[in-house]
Amino acid sequence: MNRSKLRIADRIAAVNTDVEFDAMAMEIFELQRNSSSIFSEFIDQVKDVKPEPFPFLPIEAFKHHNIGTAEDGGAIFKSSGTSGSHRSSHNVADIELYKTLSQKAFEHLFGSLTDWTVLALLPSYLENGDSSLVFMVNHFINEARSNSQFVSDPQNIFKLLASQKERNLPTLLIGVSYALLDLAAQHSFDWRGLSVMETGGMKGRKKELTRGELHRALQRGFPSSAIHSEYGMTELLSQAYAVEGEWFSAPPWMRVYTTSISDPFKILDPNQRGLLAFVDLANVHSCSFIQTRDIGIINSSGSFKVEGRLDNSDIRGCNLLYT
Repeated sequence: MNRSKLRIADRIAAVNTDVEFDAMAMEIFELQRNSSSIFSEFIDQVKDVKPEPFPFLPIEAFKHHNIGTAEDGGAIFKSSGTSGSHRSSHNVADIELYKTLSQKAFEHLFGSLTDWTVLALLPSYLENGDSSLVFMVNHFINEARSNSQFVSDPQNIFKLLASQKERNLPTLLIGVSYALLDLAAQHSFDWRGLSVMETGGMKGRKKELTRGELHRALQRGFPSSAIHSEYGMTELLSQAYAVEGEWFSAPPWMRVYTTSISDPFKILDPNQRGLLAFVDLANVHSCSFIQTRDIGIINSSGSFKVEGRLDNSDIRGCNLLYT
């Protein structure tokens, strides 16, 4: 990694206050306005609207344009997509930045990965390849205890969990929602040392559930376990987490807004329902200002809740759940 990348990675990871965030967001905005042809063109198109605090690039741009540059040592992440749909693509120039920030965001809420055994149940994502979620979880597995691994066979998962319980080793079972539901329906596993984290996504395999319904179903299969949620997507390089509840906390280098469904340039006050928009400093080498099609609300502390998807939007593989 060259020195300029190292400096920017360290600076983003060190952001911890609103003042630091605001200064770096403005610096990155100027950088991307002058270096990204797609973002610059979009800014020119909406300049008469004068959006505040920033113009948010519609997330669909990642389906039709190359956003960012995948240099040596980088990667290209692609969305899971659905049958016949065009997959979003994110060119990631600095994969080490992605590793650093994804690990820091997790550890900020759940403690050091070295204290965990990570078992991952992500069958459809493994099949598609090029998944940012699989890449992140693989990094977690490499950083966690030596018996961490991807798993697919339900019987093997329960054998691994029984072994973990016998040795009393804290364990994280992270997986796509439909696979975790199948697992919970097959066998009840009662152990307080297990935490279950759903990443959302039914991918058309099951009826969509509210997040409350999903968590209640998972709780029946894992009655003593904490049930958490992860919010992430191909187009954003940072993740947010809901710890035993429905409110997601963003890391210090990401800020969340809601915009009017009828006017995406209008920022809403806290506790008003709208489209979620993000300023994600981790996207420094692509575009940090993203307007999603997820509907939700934010509270006065900046945490957010996901309530669904805008009608006629493509179904996303991650976090489609209504709360």
